[in-house]
Amino acid sequence: MLASTAVRSSSHRSTPGSTDRKPNPANPISPPYSQASRAASEPPKFKGSPQLNRWSTARAIRSGRKLERQRQQRPQVEVEEMNPRVVQPKESVWSPSTPSAEAPDNDDREVATGKSIFMVSDGTGWTVEHSVGAALGQFEHCLVDRGCSVNTHLFSGIDDVDGLMEIVKQAAKEGAMLVYTLADPSMAESARQACKLWGIPSTDVLGPITEAIASHLGVSPSGLPRGAPGRNFPLSEEYFKRIEAIEFTIKQDDGALPQNLHNAEIVLAGVSRTGKTPLSIYLAQKGYKVANVPIVIGAELPHTLFEVEPEKVFGLTINPVVLHTIRKARAKSLGFCQEIMSNYSEMDHVRAELDFAGKIFAQNPTWPVIEVTGKAIEETAAVVLRLYHDRKHKCSMPRISKRY
Repeated sequence: MLASTAVRSSSHRSTPGSTDRKPNPANPISPPYSQASRAASEPPKFKGSPQLNRWSTARAIRSGRKLERQRQQRPQVEVEEMNPRVVQPKESVWSPSTPSAEAPDNDDREVATGKSIFMVSDGTGWTVEHSVGAALGQFEHCLVDRGCSVNTHLFSGIDDVDGLMEIVKQAAKEGAMLVYTLADPSMAESARQACKLWGIPSTDVLGPITEAIASHLGVSPSGLPRGAPGRNFPLSEEYFKRIEAIEFTIKQDDGALPQNLHNAEIVLAGVSRTGKTPLSIYLAQKGYKVANVPIVIGAELPHTLFEVEPEKVFGLTINPVVLHTIRKARAKSLGFCQEIMSNYSEMDHVRAELDFAGKIFAQNPTWPVIEVTGKAIEETAAVVLRLYHDRKHKCSMPRISKRY
């Protein structure tokens, strides 16, 4: 563990010949000065942990903002080198070596608008990231107008206690909340104890559900994260099916190879900029062969679209005002000339194209039409899959089933 440093203002002025310094009596847990700092004629410059600096830089890149540190100007600043805290695990659980292991000084807190949520995972971080994202969806009423803005920071691949403690200390500095998915029970307990010690609000996402499933199955969990040594899964049939679905979907994008529509499991139809391509790729990553067909005024739709099973076809529509805004931004980014823009992004053309698509959908009433305005790709995909499985299996209670 790297030694940390503390910066404080000195209330003690030494004489020119004096080298005898004492710790500040106002801080009873302040550690003694090191021999190097006593001998130095000038105090060394403040140096933070290189590891934390790297993490801070990575978080700044992910969030799209530049993090800066704000420090108050203090007269006669002295630097004390603190003895590194030694992590002494007891039964694989971290505990502080002395009672003086307090939360780091808040004077070095990063300047950031809003509150922070640290997401820690011993794997890819997919579970914790999506769990936090789903929970934040319940606060859109204040997130939109920045009434309670939030900054999330993901730390993935954390598989040792030292790295975990560095993150917990940084969370204490920034006043952040800690949300973690740690498969190893001892790592999860270390996170829980450290957060309790430093007064950090924390939530274990994976632990409670793992314990509940273990009780239901009557089998103990392995406690190993995905990708850990000894957890080598053979490439399954489902894996190859997913790869095949992605390859198929890429080849069928934007109306390409219409003769292959009968091989698709799902066919998406809609005007330009209704999210057909990203929705297709998202569904393909779940193992579904998807084709998408654009609806354009003056362009004849492929006859195979009307020959495939109607249960496969899904129409996509969107609010004309929203589509107009999206297309204007798209046309500007691509540098379209005025003539092309009038046939693509003008409101009259947008309304005409949506009306044209609406007539096609009305002529094919068995095609479900999904309104995508304001929906994330994941939300639209959930609607498509629910309808797809309901119609395919004719379930009395819609569900998406999967066998492990």
